[in-house]
Amino acid sequence: MRIGMITPLHGRPDGSEVPSWPSIRQKAAAAESVGFDSFVFEDALLYRGESTTDGCWESVAVAAALAEATDRITISQSVVNAPYRSPALTAKIAETIDEISGGRYVLGIGAGNTPDSDYEAFGFPTDRRYSRFAEAIQIIHGLLKTGEVDFHGDYWSAGNAEMVLRGPRPQGPPINIAAGGPKMLRLVARYGDAWNWWGYDETLDEIRARVGPILEELDAACEEISRDPSELERTFDLYQVTPPGVFESNPDMSNPVTGSADQIAEFLAGLASLGFDEVRCDLHPKTVAAVEAMEPVVQLVHQI
Repeated sequence: MRIGMITPLHGRPDGSEVPSWPSIRQKAAAAESVGFDSFVFEDALLYRGESTTDGCWESVAVAAALAEATDRITISQSVVNAPYRSPALTAKIAETIDEISGGRYVLGIGAGNTPDSDYEAFGFPTDRRYSRFAEAIQIIHGLLKTGEVDFHGDYWSAGNAEMVLRGPRPQGPPINIAAGGPKMLRLVARYGDAWNWWGYDETLDEIRARVGPILEELDAACEEISRDPSELERTFDLYQVTPPGVFESNPDMSNPVTGSADQIAEFLAGLASLGFDEVRCDLHPKTVAAVEAMEPVVQLVHQI
């Protein structure tokens, strides 16, 4: 089983954990050093609360910088918000970052589910997200897998687009689609190399009860188009991990994944038993020390 880590790109100047570029780079270096397989992050522009607003660094620029700043670890947005960028441009960005990284980039993408204030503030449409994504993923898939596409839809077009310069992989970086509903899962089955989902402050039984029906729907979607479900990688973003020996618990959580390295690895093994090939962990606290404390967990997970 593979294990990744999630790092935030959002914060505000008066916050205690501002994600400066040096701090992001240091955590990526620590994650690579202790053996994490992937380093993932959000794709958002701002988060407006009732009394505060968090800003976000733009994730494409961060991905390209991390591709150059690291040597081994896989780089990926957990979920690129498809409405932010035209699909042909998204494919070009993914191919370019894959080239910079030497084949270590994964395009995690979804229809978009950040609050509408994020979209409205930066001028992106908030309607018809499934329909827009259904067109976008056809363009992205065509360009990355074949190097060309000629598509004219209601929302997006790419007329005789070509990827003249290709990166290190003949079919481009893998496409990992986040999806939960039946229609989106059918797009995963048809266009995805992987599927991604998430959990926050849940027990393993709660995750199993919530995710089990989605996994069944995903398998059925694959079978509808005669695709072997085992061909599809499955990743899970776990937003509730406190590393072993770290005693700063998250006050907002009642079910943190914590304890000894064996106990944390046992929880992750439970996700493997559901069919997940990789779990990406959001750590609390969000420090280099917390990343380094995960080394024994990483070693145990690699034995699963």
